[in-house]
Amino acid sequence: MGAVTAADVGLFLSIPLLFPVPQQIQGFGNDDAFDIPQIKSAEVMIGVDGVLSAGFVFVPFVQSITLQADSASNAFFDTWWTQMQATKTTYQAAGLIKMPSISTKYGLVTGFLTGYKPIPPVKRLLQARTHEITWEKFYPAPN
Repeated sequence: MGAVTAADVGLFLSIPLLFPVPQQIQGFGNDDAFDIPQIKSAEVMIGVDGVLSAGFVFVPFVQSITLQADSASNAFFDTWWTQMQATKTTYQAAGLIKMPSISTKYGLVTGFLTGYKPIPPVKRLLQARTHEITWEKFYPAPN
């Protein structure tokens, strides 16, 4: 039986105008690192006579990234958001996920920061911050 550890998973993000060299995102949450939820792979409808039809539709891929309050990678998202505010524009990102334990990598194409948690929730301990990137394309490939 193989290993499926998340300890060696890597997430690398670049923003050509801000971070042209891919940055390794580190300091993930204690139970959550990142996730792309299930997407709708087809649109279906059924006629009044019970005949089902289906068609392909493009859908965005929404990735949530959870970082500990003290993660140095929060600065990546702080810079991204701050520059968006200063210039009143969006900045496009590219990404790569590496999962060595399952010999797979994933390319992430045309991403935009669509969710930003500006400060960590303050409780007994500072809590994790979750940021969100919406991607246009997502490509799995063997490693």
